Amino acid sequence: MFKGNKILIVTLSALILGLSGFQAGGQNIDALGSYSPYSVFGIGRMAYDGTAYNQAMGGIGIGMRDNGYINYTNPAAITARDTLAFMLDFGINQQNLYTNDNVTKAAYNVFNMQNVALTFPIYKKSAFIVGIAPFSNVGYKFLSTETDPDIVSQIGDVKYQKFGTGSIYQLFFGGAVMLFDRISIGAEGIYYFGYINKHNDILFNSSSLYNTISTGWDYKVHCFSGKFGLQYIQPIARNNSQIVIGGTYRIGNSLKGDVAKYAFSAADTVLYSSGGHASMDIADEFGVGVSYRVNDKWAVGADFIQQNWRGSSFPDNSMWSNFSAENARYYRAGFEITPNMYDIRYYMKRVTYRVGAYFEESYVKVNGHQVNSFGITFGASFPIYRWHNAVSVAIDMGQRGTLRHNMVRERYINFIVNINLHDLWFVKYRYD
Repeated sequence: MFKGNKILIVTLSALILGLSGFQAGGQNIDALGSYSPYSVFGIGRMAYDGTAYNQAMGGIGIGMRDNGYINYTNPAAITARDTLAFMLDFGINQQNLYTNDNVTKAAYNVFNMQNVALTFPIYKKSAFIVGIAPFSNVGYKFLSTETDPDIVSQIGDVKYQKFGTGSIYQLFFGGAVMLFDRISIGAEGIYYFGYINKHNDILFNSSSLYNTISTGWDYKVHCFSGKFGLQYIQPIARNNSQIVIGGTYRIGNSLKGDVAKYAFSAADTVLYSSGGHASMDIADEFGVGVSYRVNDKWAVGADFIQQNWRGSSFPDNSMWSNFSAENARYYRAGFEITPNMYDIRYYMKRVTYRVGAYFEESYVKVNGHQVNSFGITFGASFPIYRWHNAVSVAIDMGQRGTLRHNMVRERYINFIVNINLHDLWFVKYRYD
């Protein structure tokens, strides 16, 4: 009996559950898949890229190679594997956010899927990957009270409520091949799809003469794109180490689909139009990364990524006179160390420990100022049973935005957990 087939069944089940979970997310205002006041703009807040393996090191991955973990941030990295190895990675994340706008403070906790990915060999030094992960998330809730004395005296208690939900996901599939034992080339096809709802209410709580007024936008979007990756590996024989230089490029495109714009009250529908052209831009992206690894002991790396959002259009741009899209830049660095992965006496010496830091300039520019974020990360991979099976965890602590320039400051602590499964395909055991 081939034990790899059992893992294949588990993999397919996980993918089905993951897809159903993604579709169900973001449909309830009180069950947001993510939360950020800045996700009100454009296509929302960009999701975390990569698994707990990447996130624990500040999000790096373009120049990283490791045969024990799936690194889908660079398609070329999937050739770093055992020849017959099958790998599955499933992750979840939990976000804890604390916002302050100099007037009110709020806290919010959300739970969402991180990724589902699997990779396996094709022929000799080539490999295939398929997976799904969030690309961007919309999740916000605002509630304010009318303070104009003239309006309050005539109408009474009036509140303004805004909320948004939804996500755009990326389903990716691709392959990579090693050339001359030094160069790895990879490519992915990406299918973006998702739903976004942006909703506004005016609540008349004290007057029966006025009905609640609701307006908003519903988007159902999709498009195809692609991503290409390259890694060059330079071995150093002196201390059994290597330097890896990597690069990636993602093709920009425009999300197509349906948009419904509506406005209604409890008594009547004022406006409803559907089937319009929901054009949302996805920027092209290029990234470079480098890493240095010494044997099975430690590795250090750094990445730079730029996304060219400047000039991008979104259907509801006219609603935000203080918003414009800018080019996004990401600066990341990380380090990992394994005291002794072959130690049979002390388990904690086989654990891989990671730490990292990042600084990000997002594509969101509000009141003439770009929204930046920075943070530190740390985590570990705890080996289970044999091969490279492990539970990987990452903790991300940081800040997005500022209290200056009439902006909102977000402080957050995010937890990411990934299950890494590793086995060999088509190995027939003599004894069960």
